[in-house]
Amino acid sequence: MMKKLLLLCLPFAATVALAQKSDDAAKYAALITQQGLKEKLTILAGADMEGRETASPGQKKAAAYIEEQFKKFGLKPGNGDSYQQLFPVYFDALSDQLLRVNGKAFSWDKDYNFSLANINKDYKTYSNFVFAGYGIVDSATKTNDYAGLDVKGKVVLVLEGGAKITAPAGRAARFFNPNLGKITAAQKNGAAGLLIVSANFPRVTPSQTKSRMLLKSTPEPAMFTASISDEVASALLGYTAKLPFADLKGVAKGNYVAELKIGAAKTTETRESSNVIGMIPGTDKKEEYVFLTGHYDHLGKQGNVIYYGADDDGSGSVGVLQMAEAFATAAKKGNKPRRTLVFMTVSGEEKGLLGSEYYSEHPTVDLSKASVDLNTDMIGRGDSSRKADTLNYIYVIGHDKLSSDLAVINEGVNKKYINNLALDYKYDDPNDQNMIYYRSDHYNFAKKGVPVLFFYDGMLGADYHKPTDTVDKIQFEVMARRAQLVFHTGWVIANRDEMLKRDIPLNMPSR
Repeated sequence: MMKKLLLLCLPFAATVALAQKSDDAAKYAALITQQGLKEKLTILAGADMEGRETASPGQKKAAAYIEEQFKKFGLKPGNGDSYQQLFPVYFDALSDQLLRVNGKAFSWDKDYNFSLANINKDYKTYSNFVFAGYGIVDSATKTNDYAGLDVKGKVVLVLEGGAKITAPAGRAARFFNPNLGKITAAQKNGAAGLLIVSANFPRVTPSQTKSRMLLKSTPEPAMFTASISDEVASALLGYTAKLPFADLKGVAKGNYVAELKIGAAKTTETRESSNVIGMIPGTDKKEEYVFLTGHYDHLGKQGNVIYYGADDDGSGSVGVLQMAEAFATAAKKGNKPRRTLVFMTVSGEEKGLLGSEYYSEHPTVDLSKASVDLNTDMIGRGDSSRKADTLNYIYVIGHDKLSSDLAVINEGVNKKYINNLALDYKYDDPNDQNMIYYRSDHYNFAKKGVPVLFFYDGMLGADYHKPTDTVDKIQFEVMARRAQLVFHTGWVIANRDEMLKRDIPLNMPSR
């Protein structure tokens, strides 16, 4: 009889325990307050942080502040004995650009230009050239401008244009290069270099001579590529006077001899940035992980004008801090997570997701054991383009990708605890023209197969990337609710029996 009674009581005990755990989640989520968010954001997005540009003194101050908070909450360091994961960043620059034909020097942007990625370091001299018309190889139209030409080890001269090329629509248009086919054909035929004759000289807009911030210094190209004017082309083809671009179409294909000296000095500047990582160790599933991330960098200063970045992404970063404090309080009172929680604020996001990319290639834990990344990037403002519920919403990106568990859990806690924020999935459209899926740090986790949810307020207009993105414009009431939604989602995923299923192929093309 007693045995039967015990068996009958077990389901009830489990239900009580589950209800207790649920009640605990609500109790600790309530620690994510408007006041706490405002206090932290006032510091992180304050003038002392100077806009937190990656690898700047302001960014380093911000990293130290976040580390101090993690220590204060009792989080363990997330990178061995350190709370920071340092990583190098590089700036490459061109100087002393040179293009000389038969002893005559030509002018940068008046007669020629090239990019950092497409020119060799230092200077090289060439004497053998092949004019290959438009340089087109296209089996569909049975065109081969290289037929009968030996260009191996030589510099090829081609005219721009020659075929109607339609720029692709949507996201691919951002990466479209109308000369890619010409470059590919020259490389396949073994050319040492490619000179593309352009009618668009002199340039109206100065050509870039400095790279954006990079995780790797620009490698040397296998084949150099440059754009040249019709005057440079005329000299290479043996004409003493300039041949207009239209007349160059009539020049015979074949071999030509001239002396070309081309190149530039390249310099590389190395700086250092960091991701800040704190952890709450799990219990029975401590070798599995739940990530809560945001980026703490912004745009820094232009002159004396500070770009504060209160919403972008001061809001997400202090959301991570408040969630860390709430989870840490729960752990101290006996409600430890089953899985290890990893709280990470990354830098380099505004420079191309550099910090999260570095982390994904140099992870401090096994990412195959990461159940999820919950990424908060801009959660403190409203989207003025919305027709309704201009504050009672959050854009959720990733709900239909990688794991069928994501939406069920997120929607469930939203209904149970948050009084139904509108969860808007419009940016999960693979054809989204804003490419939001690619524009925050969750992307580098998704690339590794980790299920992700990205929480975002959609503030693309108004003060986006302007000095006016300031603390006084943050809507702290809805910011707290959004952070609580992420907290509850993290709580459930950290404590459920199974890791999230990885059962949906990613339906987004690569970045």
